[in-house]
Amino acid sequence: MSTALRTRGVTKHFGGTAALQDVDVRVPEHTITGLLGRNGAGKTTLMQVLSGQIIADSGTAEVFGEHPFENERVLRQMCFIREGQKYPDNFKVRHALRAAAMLFPRWDGPYAEALLADFQLPTDRPIKKLSRGMFSALGVVIGLASRAPLTFFDEPYLGLDAVSRQLFYDRLLADYAENPRTVLLSTHLIDEAADLIEHVVAIDAGRVVLDDATDRLRGDAVTFSGPATLVDELAGGRTVLRREQLGGTARATVRGEVPPAEREAAESRGLDFEPVSLQQLIVHTTAPSPGGTASEGTRS
Repeated sequence: MSTALRTRGVTKHFGGTAALQDVDVRVPEHTITGLLGRNGAGKTTLMQVLSGQIIADSGTAEVFGEHPFENERVLRQMCFIREGQKYPDNFKVRHALRAAAMLFPRWDGPYAEALLADFQLPTDRPIKKLSRGMFSALGVVIGLASRAPLTFFDEPYLGLDAVSRQLFYDRLLADYAENPRTVLLSTHLIDEAADLIEHVVAIDAGRVVLDDATDRLRGDAVTFSGPATLVDELAGGRTVLRREQLGGTARATVRGEVPPAEREAAESRGLDFEPVSLQQLIVHTTAPSPGGTASEGTRS
C-alpha cells in the first residue's frame, strides 16, 4: 500500500515545551486514520506540520512523497478542517462554499448541496450568526465536498449533536467508499468513530505510542479478572497497561494475545476474559495509571 503521510524524527518545541518528540509515523494512502490522544498530546501540532502550516524544529515530514511547506502542488491536494475555523466577518455560508469551490480542484457542488440539506444548513445566514452546531456542520460539508486526496478533520464536529455526528460518520464512510482518499481524523469520541477508523496513530505527551492497523490493535490487548494471585500470575512477563484491585480480586489489561491453551487453563482456574475496545486501549495506553505513573506499559 502506498504511503500518504510520513514523518521521521519530527520534533517541535513551543518555548520550553516539546509539543512533538522524535515522531515517526507512516499513514497508508486511501485509509481513514484516527489521530488519537488526550488534550495537549500533540495531535494538532502534528497535523499542522503535515499540512505545511508550521515547520518542525528537526526531522522530516512528507506528504505524497514531498515536503508540504510552501509546496503548492502538495497543498492543493489538501483540505484542513478544524474547530474554530476563521472566516471573514461578512461571510455567509454561501460565500464560504463559493471560496471552497475555487480552492479545491475536486470540489463537488451537487454533493455540497445535498449535504447542506442533510444538515439543514441555511446558505444565506451570516457565518458569525450560526449556532455552534451549524458552524461545525459547515466545516463538515466543506471537508466532505472538497473530495481532497488528503483531508484533515481536527475535531470540527464537536459542536454537532449525536444525531448529526452519526450523519457525518455515515456520509464520510459512504463517500469514502465511492471516492477513496486519505482522511486523518482527530477525535476524542473514539467509540463513536471506531467503526470508521482503519489505522490508528495515538500520541501521548508528544510521542507516538501506537501506529498500526485497527484490526491488529484490537487483537493486541486483553482484560482478565479474578483472584489477584491468578491475575498476577497470568500477567507475569507481559506488558500491563492497567491493573486494579479490590480486596482479593484484581483486574488487569495487558498487551499481547493469550494463547488459547493458556486462556482455557486460566478460565478453568477462575479467570474471566473480556475484549478490549479501541477506546479502552487508547485510554489505558495514554492515561496515568491509578498509582500515578504513565501507563505506556510496565512489566509485571
